[in-house]
Amino acid sequence: MANKISQEVMPEGSQRVIGRDAMRLNIAIAYAIAQLLKTTLGPKGMDKMLVSDLGDIIITNDGATILQEMNVDHPTAKLLVEVAKTQDKEVGDGTTTSVVIAGNLLRNASQLIDKNIHPTTIVRGYELAEKKAQEELKEIAGKVDLKNKENLKKIAKVALGSKGIGGDMDKDMIAEMVVDAVTHILEKYDNKTVIDLDLIKIEKKAGGSVNDTTLIKGIVLDKEVVHSGMPKRVEKAKIALLDAPLEIEKTETDARISITSPDQLEAFLKKEEEILRRMVEKIKGVGANVVFVQKGIDDVAQYYLAKHGILAARRVKKSDMDKLARATGARIATSIEDLNEKDLGYAELVEERKVGGEAMIFVEGAKDSKSVTIFIRGGTDHVVSEVERAIKDSIGAVASVLRDGLYVIGGGATEIELAKRLREYARTLGGREQLAVEAYADALESIPSALAENAGMDPIDTIVELRSKHSENINYGVNVIDGKVDDMYKVGILEPYRVKKQALASATEVARLILRIDDIIASKGSSSKKENTETDLD
Repeated sequence: MANKISQEVMPEGSQRVIGRDAMRLNIAIAYAIAQLLKTTLGPKGMDKMLVSDLGDIIITNDGATILQEMNVDHPTAKLLVEVAKTQDKEVGDGTTTSVVIAGNLLRNASQLIDKNIHPTTIVRGYELAEKKAQEELKEIAGKVDLKNKENLKKIAKVALGSKGIGGDMDKDMIAEMVVDAVTHILEKYDNKTVIDLDLIKIEKKAGGSVNDTTLIKGIVLDKEVVHSGMPKRVEKAKIALLDAPLEIEKTETDARISITSPDQLEAFLKKEEEILRRMVEKIKGVGANVVFVQKGIDDVAQYYLAKHGILAARRVKKSDMDKLARATGARIATSIEDLNEKDLGYAELVEERKVGGEAMIFVEGAKDSKSVTIFIRGGTDHVVSEVERAIKDSIGAVASVLRDGLYVIGGGATEIELAKRLREYARTLGGREQLAVEAYADALESIPSALAENAGMDPIDTIVELRSKHSENINYGVNVIDGKVDDMYKVGILEPYRVKKQALASATEVARLILRIDDIIASKGSSSKKENTETDLD
């Protein structure tokens, strides 16, 4: 009866899925996506090749990238994409973990629904389990000594570990670079650690090898010096930053200039040239020998700048201008008339260099070089892009640890320990929520199970052995490199506390959201009907 009424009320072509059918459909889709990502987990995880409509290829095992590039259509799948985006935005790592846990929470919930346990009861049990898991997570977390860069390097390397970016030597070198970059921009305010990740610029260029990747205490601009007569290298640079064009701007209103003789034309052109010359004289007068312009530079202005020995670049991105201002101590001038000596920044060296056959400008030894650049190299564009994704994950992981000062043991050790403690907690509960808490514990074990499976180990034997080991030592996890259960603290597999905390929160949130859906209504009314409705409302 309800179906019949809904068909009469809704537009023609609408679709509706009700009750348990809706739940089963949502759960099946979420679990399918979790299974898709599961094979990418850990250092032994496999990559996915994503091909767009235009034939663009992305090869990656980064969870957030895979979900974003898949162009999923189903609304439930889009919810999981949101989980990955949140995880990526908040902590920069752990996207695959959060989605795999969410998918398994839903799969386990489906089994409870089949036993006639109401979804609301399951949701309540999951909320209790998450609250308890967060408490236990904080209890088992260890403190990071910010002066001990070795532990930070281990955390950075674990975040790089799942990405196929070369050998251990490459990963060691990049991990050290990431730690140096993040600690360089770290600031302390009122005993709080503040890390502005926008100060780390990532520039990339195909060519060379991953080993050629470098950290530059300054800014690298994908720009070239605008005039061949300008110096390509300026030491002790006094830098002017202009958010104003070095050219005669055309008026926005329609204007007509009437010229009736060659003399008038010559006078007009000379006047334009004189205005541009005065602009350059002003820059020279304040003492600048390098100028970066956010807008254009006229050919005549280029000539005068070159004549005065001033290095110039044009159409510099606003984000790069902000980084230059922060690094060099310069202030961005909005008009040339207002430019004065106090607005200039300083850098030891500004130089144009050829990289991969293309010119780039390096600004090094800046006055207050809080901004840094990680300059990525690699054999192909695909390699360079994957290294960039790996470095961003690693930066996020190190920044998370520095903000909280806490780490947990990786390799599935944390998940196994939380699952064990949740099962003990479940026994103290009365009612059906106990079953939901146990289902939550089972979902957490999907992480070490996936790590073992991806490393070619038997997942069931691995979980059984881990459960046994955790009665003695909570640090035991899956050593995927040697293919055995091992003390992961001794192996050096450490992860940020915040990554696990956010993964638990995100996974529980999306599981709760999907389990509370018992009706899917997909309206496919024609656009003409919508237009008529809008007209009537008007």
